[in-house]
Amino acid sequence: MTKFSDLNLNPKVLKAIEEAGYETPTPIQAEAIPHALVGRDVLGIAQTGTGKTASFTLPMLSLLSRGRARARMPRSLVLCPTRELAAQVAENFDTYSKHLKLTKALLIGGVSFKEQDKLIDKGVDVLIATPGRLLDHFERGKLLLTGVQIMVVDEADRMLDMGFIPDIERIFSLTPFTRQTLFFSATMAPEIERITNTFLSNPARVEVARQATASETIEQGVVMFKPPRRENADSEKRKLLRALIDREGAACSNAIIFCNRKIDVDVVAKSLIKYGYDAAPIHGDLDQSQRTRTLDGFRAGTLRFLIASDVAARGLDVPAVSHVFNFDVPSHAEDYVHRIGRTGRAGRSGKALMICNPRDEKNLAGVEALIQKEIPRVESPVTFTPPTTETEPPQGSEERPAKPRRARNVSRGKPEARPAASHKAPETVSEQAVEATPAQERPQERRPERTPEPRQDRNRDRNDDNAPRHREGRGRQDHGGGPRVMGLGDHLPSFIALSFDERRTG
Repeated sequence: MTKFSDLNLNPKVLKAIEEAGYETPTPIQAEAIPHALVGRDVLGIAQTGTGKTASFTLPMLSLLSRGRARARMPRSLVLCPTRELAAQVAENFDTYSKHLKLTKALLIGGVSFKEQDKLIDKGVDVLIATPGRLLDHFERGKLLLTGVQIMVVDEADRMLDMGFIPDIERIFSLTPFTRQTLFFSATMAPEIERITNTFLSNPARVEVARQATASETIEQGVVMFKPPRRENADSEKRKLLRALIDREGAACSNAIIFCNRKIDVDVVAKSLIKYGYDAAPIHGDLDQSQRTRTLDGFRAGTLRFLIASDVAARGLDVPAVSHVFNFDVPSHAEDYVHRIGRTGRAGRSGKALMICNPRDEKNLAGVEALIQKEIPRVESPVTFTPPTTETEPPQGSEERPAKPRRARNVSRGKPEARPAASHKAPETVSEQAVEATPAQERPQERRPERTPEPRQDRNRDRNDDNAPRHREGRGRQDHGGGPRVMGLGDHLPSFIALSFDERRTG
């Protein structure tokens, strides 16, 4: 069996490895380290949790032990897709380089530029960065990449998922053509293969496991969840998650719960906290200091449940994660392998459970096609009662039967349409005179064709049938609903009477 002492590593690096408690390398380490030590490009393909980080960290430290860094010109560059993975790589360098006089700098978002600029100005041997922050420093004129001797791309497939491939190509173009490139990925998508063919020179291909396979030490299961009511689907799903956790009992010492969306991460975390579970969220929208505190608490064992988006699916090295719960079926099948790879690490056993809605069955089929095996179906610990379809309410129900609908025109007393009046009625007619008789009882006669008739009769008919509906409360008097009589009574002025008399006699 191969040991680290057989790999021709620097003696000071071997001493650090021994102090860390390691003696035997993993398969990916045993195959990749010899090629890297002789200066060859390496293309490493292995499932998560197989020790890929040490596969490039150990040979880099041995090669960089000779030489000295210059200001703003790092000697090596490690690109990582997420801040958490970059911080974890930095911790590995600290562990294995404690007997070497090498310097490093960590360039990630959420941290002040000023402190990072100070480290770069002094000169660093190892620069660990995320692509976005690295290009920010370069565009500000604080960083030169012409002195890079070794370049590492870690979790390349995750870079592809996060849209970093254009940035990676630009960074490659800024480094010397004679650099040594170490390229590690869990899967080989066509786009990843195109980049390796472009930027790697005759690489040694190291593949220690079939692409996108889950560890055999992980027990997998999926619960098929069909919500009884669509409007309560989210709350019922969270109830099912709590029931799954409770069913595992003491065997679930800690767990990572993965959600597809950041908003669901927050909602699930708040729900678990509400019901007394020790939980905290982690995703890309949180402040970096909060993300660091949450991860430190989970690693230390003071936090039991970590609710995460896929930002935590890659590279998080927490050796003793007992369970992984997939609250959602991942939309990308490869993410399933990385998620469940957080448990069952370093030969330990682990358990991964997933909740699948009917709308996620297509994604589930994609996952099973990728791992080339059917995930066992697990019985749900919660029984959901489907909604009743009976028309009559159950006994004891407070629901009252619906009243029969009445005919619209009869119940509401809606009058039939009347033809429009040809003349406008005088404004002095009272509304109360019209409303004294209900609308149903007033005659609705069609006005006959216009025939010569006395003006007085026409006015009387117009007053009866087409009186305008004035608003109440305008001080108008009630005349009993009959025809209004217009006149001056007994106070007729004499000159008016005289004029009528003259017309009659004339």
